Order: sequence, then structure tokens, then C-alpha cells
Amino acid sequence: MGKLTTHVLDTARGKPAAGLRIEVWSDRLVKTIVTNADGRADAPLLEGAALAVGTYELRFFAGDYLRAQNMNLAEPLFLDVIPIRFGIADASQHFHVPLLLSPFSYSTYRGS
Repeated sequence: MGKLTTHVLDTARGKPAAGLRIEVWSDRLVKTIVTNADGRADAPLLEGAALAVGTYELRFFAGDYLRAQNMNLAEPLFLDVIPIRFGIADASQHFHVPLLLSPFSYSTYRGS
């Protein structure tokens, strides 16, 4: 059974990004979650029949998270909402889409 998961790490602070809102989109908004103390969703974002072949987008509300960290960043922030669009060709697999975040950069990859 396939599933979609994520994890957000605040690389500027060297810790998980707790309290960061994430939206899961397909053709429409599918789900909204907020990361836990470990920077993860409490459950898979999608799994089983809810995960189908297609194009998805995770929207990470980094600006809201960064503002809450009291880092004295200039407005407007360099990064605000970070969209990551990706395709799923085999819905029976595990797709892990982590985000490594700082106020001025981010990276992602297909994790395990």
C-alpha cells in the first residue's frame, strides 16, 4: 500500500520545523496539516486508495513559520509559500517529500 509523507527541517536553527502548515493539492485542496514537534505529520498525508497516479503539490507555508521564529527578518520575506509539485507514477510506493528550510533557501528530494 502506497503512502505520501513529509518532514520539515529548519536548517538555520538545526531542528525540526514544528507548527508549519502544509496543504496537499491534487486537482483541488485535499488536506491541510500542521507539523508536530518532530517536523512531521502525525500520519501519512495520503495512503492507500487516497493516493493515486497523478500530479500533486505540497504547499509549505514557510513565511508564517519563519515569522513565528522571531528572527527579525525583513519584510517581505524572501520565502513565503513554497510549492513543490511532483508526479506519482506508481501509487503502490512510498513517496517521502522532505523540505530543508532556511529563511533564504530550501531544498527537497525524494526520500525513503
